[in-house]
Amino acid sequence: MTRTVEDAREYDVVVLGAGPVGENVVDRVRAAGLSAAIVESELIGGECSYWACMPSKALLRPALARSDARKVAGLRESVYGPLDALEVFTHRDEVVGHWKDAGQVDWLNSVGVRIHRGHGRLLGPRRVGVTGPKGEHHVLTARHAVAVCTGSRAVLPELPGLAGARPWTSREATSADRVPERLIVVGGGVVGVEMATAWQALGAKVTLLVRGGGLLPRMEPFVGEHVAAALTTRGADVRTGVTVSAVVRDGSTGPVTVVLEGGDHVDGDEVLFATGRAPRTEDIGLEKVGLEPGSWLDVDDTLRVTGSDWLYAVGDVNHRALLTHQGKYQARIAGAAIAARAQGAGSLDDGRWGAHAATADHSAVPQVVFCDPEAAAVGLSLAEAERAGFRARAVDLDMGQVAGAGLYAQGYRGHARMVVDLDREVVLGASFVGPGIGELVHSATVAVVGEVPIARLWHAVPSYPTLSEAWLRLLEAYRG
Repeated sequence: MTRTVEDAREYDVVVLGAGPVGENVVDRVRAAGLSAAIVESELIGGECSYWACMPSKALLRPALARSDARKVAGLRESVYGPLDALEVFTHRDEVVGHWKDAGQVDWLNSVGVRIHRGHGRLLGPRRVGVTGPKGEHHVLTARHAVAVCTGSRAVLPELPGLAGARPWTSREATSADRVPERLIVVGGGVVGVEMATAWQALGAKVTLLVRGGGLLPRMEPFVGEHVAAALTTRGADVRTGVTVSAVVRDGSTGPVTVVLEGGDHVDGDEVLFATGRAPRTEDIGLEKVGLEPGSWLDVDDTLRVTGSDWLYAVGDVNHRALLTHQGKYQARIAGAAIAARAQGAGSLDDGRWGAHAATADHSAVPQVVFCDPEAAAVGLSLAEAERAGFRARAVDLDMGQVAGAGLYAQGYRGHARMVVDLDREVVLGASFVGPGIGELVHSATVAVVGEVPIARLWHAVPSYPTLSEAWLRLLEAYRG
């Protein structure tokens, strides 16, 4: 029998979801002196800590390190053996804390946040019901704000036979402890490309099926071209412009067949569908506050839900930028905004509260894709800049021309592009592809966010001989 318990204390803030986003919201409001409770139905630390960012990078790091070493004179012959998959999995398991969250719990306790285990649902304005693991029901009340930080989940398409085929999603792809002999990956976005890279390096024969015309379609076209060529060179079968029409599994443990439109098919031992994300808002009581269950939540730049004075939606659920670092950025903004409003700061909507407004996720979102070669971008692509009405120019660079590239790897192959607003002469965006270029994206982010004039960037001298000398070469190309 369910028993209802009215919680002994009200809280200033109640947060639904204890992933990195929810954790950062409660950290910021607690630092401002507000009381806070957090509700979580799974592991404290969320998707990123256990099934996404951390385990995926633990799987990818050996692949990238081995690939880089194979391009270094005097070292390449030492690293042509296979990866030790068991050792990689063991390290991955350590990185995710063996899927236990004691450390995260200790941290929340140390900052004075009350943890409620269970499924949280909105009951009405500023009220949250929590159904615990033993069926008990608590009702929490927030004096000032409720923040929805429930993240997103993998979406599986509606295809004949898919449900019975037990497909992998990103969760299975990052937590599996056995290398399939043949892995079919459906989807050419970040998850598809990263997992194709990781599992190919671990020994799987990878077939990558992409509905569109290329990989990583949200980046400049040349990025996906480089990545596809590298995957193909290493033995992957990369097919673009194909559509999956059905999936068939032979028994409970047998091989899987992916049927394509037109009658062709691909056989494998496992199939990973990396075909998009949906908000985890389908069962959190949105209907109780006049919102549509399962929907993305529209917010203003303080992360407050449109039309509400108490409800916030932070991270993936607002669909502004589905990236952990952007969600944590939003969380810091939201926490500061909630605290300012709670402490009587007045309106935060009059333009004077820059510290309480999320603006970076409009046109300055950085991202690194940890494939081989790495891909990174921030700001607008050339096509996006032109669609937005800018008089823009793209400046391109063969990264092999940079002295540091030849030292980083023999036969270095990569490309960089800087997109410039010709009227203001500031950088609107930058894209990179090549070994080791992930560390270049923050300098690009500073240039974009700071709207640093090209004339000033000439005086930001890159160290020689490093990959960052790409900036000098791009500026030289721009000046002609």
